[in-house]
Amino acid sequence: MVNDLRSGASAAPRATPGAAASPPAPLAAEAPIRGQRLPRSARRAQLLEAAQGAFVESGYYAAAMDDIAERAGVSKPVLYQHFPSKLELYLALLDDRAGELVAAVRSALASSTDNKARVFATVAAYFEFVAKEGSAFRLLFESDLINEDAVSSRIDGALTQCGEAFADAIAADTNMSRADAMVLAMALTGMAQVAARNWATLDTTVGRAEAARLVGQLAWRGLGGFPKAPAEGAGEHPATS
Repeated sequence: MVNDLRSGASAAPRATPGAAASPPAPLAAEAPIRGQRLPRSARRAQLLEAAQGAFVESGYYAAAMDDIAERAGVSKPVLYQHFPSKLELYLALLDDRAGELVAAVRSALASSTDNKARVFATVAAYFEFVAKEGSAFRLLFESDLINEDAVSSRIDGALTQCGEAFADAIAADTNMSRADAMVLAMALTGMAQVAARNWATLDTTVGRAEAARLVGQLAWRGLGGFPKAPAEGAGEHPATS
């Protein structure tokens, strides 16, 4: 068997005299050139992208700085020039991805003045975030470093910022207090987050747009029951319809 495989591998057809030479085989995709000079911001983005791949695939503890440097096509000293430790690299990546989610939620809320459209857009923002290439959502929603204070505080902070943005919109368009609006907002954002994460990880035939629509409909059926536009002297706990 081994001899057959060897003979088969070496039995390349011989060129016939006068025949045209075969075109050269296409080259494999080139890896990043080690030592190539890049602007600092571009190098940082490159390192964070490589780190995301390693952390998502292997988790924080199993991911190695050697692997991250190799993925980025740089030497370890270059990696350490930008990020002195693996934890600092992880936190920088977490800050970037958390910022993306918060910005997406705020943009969704600002995309319309129609409350129903805003709810649907906000839910869709979570689904778009989890659908991004590279599974960045796992860093925020499934981190294996959640017991590290520096990590948990960043994750909690990002989710709270999303809730606060939603609460501002709710309080502005209903006659409930800001505290009540925050309770509702955190419930709604928590529902959107869990639903989107499960959609991304479960084997389902439901498309992203349809899944987001279903969850948005559920959210709106609850939130839409609160009266719009505060009335002077109204109580803080209006009855739902």
